[in-house]
Amino acid sequence: MPRGRAPGYGPQREQILARAAELFARRGYTATSMNQVALACGISKPSLYHYVRDKYQLLVEIAEDHVGRLKTLVVLAEQRPLDAPERLRALIGSFLEAYADAQAAHRVLTEDIRFLEPADRERVLDGQREVVAAFADAIAGVRPELRAAELHKPLTMLLFGMMNWMFTWLRPTGRLTHAAMAPIVTELFFGGLNAVRVPQTHAVAPAAATKKKRSREPAATLADRRRA
Repeated sequence: MPRGRAPGYGPQREQILARAAELFARRGYTATSMNQVALACGISKPSLYHYVRDKYQLLVEIAEDHVGRLKTLVVLAEQRPLDAPERLRALIGSFLEAYADAQAAHRVLTEDIRFLEPADRERVLDGQREVVAAFADAIAGVRPELRAAELHKPLTMLLFGMMNWMFTWLRPTGRLTHAAMAPIVTELFFGGLNAVRVPQTHAVAPAAATKKKRSREPAATLADRRRA
């Protein structure tokens, strides 16, 4: 019979993924070696290969694990008896709380996903699209007319623009924290959301035209951003 895994296998593997994410975030995926990962984990390189096959597997699992955690937050919010505004507020708060403890993994997800093989990248992107769709539905729940005007998804990406890129300026040891910023982001977004005016030309969109247009547009993901 095959030998079972040691009791500490799971925690050690989680630590390896966390240390690798920190290195990828700081140095970049391509500039990080397995020797550096082993050194950061305080284990030998042969021991490292007991937990992961190669550096690419580390990248895949860091991305999948981070997206998986975000999808879990969506499920938890949907299971709570909340009205539409409360649900959106809960989603924003829980995501910013998660980002505070996963800044390295989030940076890897947004910056290094391009190094994934097509099938792996598409699987991760599918998970991100589920998260984006949940936020878009929550926004449409607050203001249903935005769905008919096809504004709920663009507003979702504006919201993620505020949340996703905090790691570029919010210092982990600074005075401001993700917890402190959560209510600010929430109130800022709700204030803007309530002020959005639906253009008259988009107040009622023909169903057929809407369906045709959506079929041509790729779904947005958490990693989407415009480059200058």
